[in-house]
Amino acid sequence: MHSGVMQIGPYKLENNLILAPMAGVTDRPFRQLCKRMGAGLVVSEMLLSNPDVWKSDKSKHRMNHEGESGVRSVQIAGADPELMAATAIHNVETGAQIIDINMGCPAKKVNKKMAGSALLQYPDLVRDIVRAVVNAVDVPVTLKIRTGWDTDNRNGVEIAKIAAGEGIQSLAVHGRTRACMYKGEAEYDTIRAIKQAVSIPVVANGDITSPEKASQVLTMTGADAVMIGRGAQGRPWIFREIAHYLKTGELLAPPPLAEVRQVMLEHVSNVHQFYGEFSGARIARKHVGWYLAEHDLDRRFRSNFNAIEEASAQLEALNQYFEQLMESESTSVSVAEYH
Repeated sequence: MHSGVMQIGPYKLENNLILAPMAGVTDRPFRQLCKRMGAGLVVSEMLLSNPDVWKSDKSKHRMNHEGESGVRSVQIAGADPELMAATAIHNVETGAQIIDINMGCPAKKVNKKMAGSALLQYPDLVRDIVRAVVNAVDVPVTLKIRTGWDTDNRNGVEIAKIAAGEGIQSLAVHGRTRACMYKGEAEYDTIRAIKQAVSIPVVANGDITSPEKASQVLTMTGADAVMIGRGAQGRPWIFREIAHYLKTGELLAPPPLAEVRQVMLEHVSNVHQFYGEFSGARIARKHVGWYLAEHDLDRRFRSNFNAIEEASAQLEALNQYFEQLMESESTSVSVAEYH
């Protein structure tokens, strides 16, 4: 199967499954959880190359890697080569062991500043940014791109060759997904072409939400690894499930409710500790929403939960909710068995 060893510079990863950086999501509590659940590498949420914001609480939290196990990879974004180099140096000084450059983000907020995937229109600027960052630090530098800057302009192969030529150690490619399956296939073809054009590791990213999909994407693209983003929201055990499937070809049973409860409660209390009770309670809500999406179908519990302000009351409500779920599961035959 596809459970190969992935290496980035001097770092051998435990497997070829990587947590995608997601702004506002892949904070330290979530990264640590995904690592424990089987991710070979976790990448922290994006830091803009603007020294003015580094001192803000938000950025300090983003840059906080205390006590993290595994290799620390930090993503940076921006369009100015010198500022990007300075940002890279700053992050290595605060503990980053890999610097990841983001040219894969389609967010309007990012693109207005001529960064993210908009940069792919300017191969010379891509070269300048990559060269500046690679030369600035002595840790491995990785790059995240899309297959092109829009569906009709897939210049990913050209960009990949530039990246490899400038010393990028690993390249993640986001094949954006479209309702139209044909375009999805075309994205995979481009990732495959990129993989064939360069000798550095290539990571396939985009809509990998199940073990079967991970295996299929690895087969279709020939990529060395897969990167999982939204598929891990509320389902950090997806890494364990994919790893098991790639090794054995068998699907793991979904985690029992008792484990879901334990993982979620631990995650929520880590969020409370990390951000302090006030912000923590607010930040916990979105994670709880993802965990409960498949259980709380009428959203009744979640709308009540979102009104709770106190951290301890959140934990209490979650505990009670799971008590009820587990009781009703033991009295009736589990619906899950028929899924």
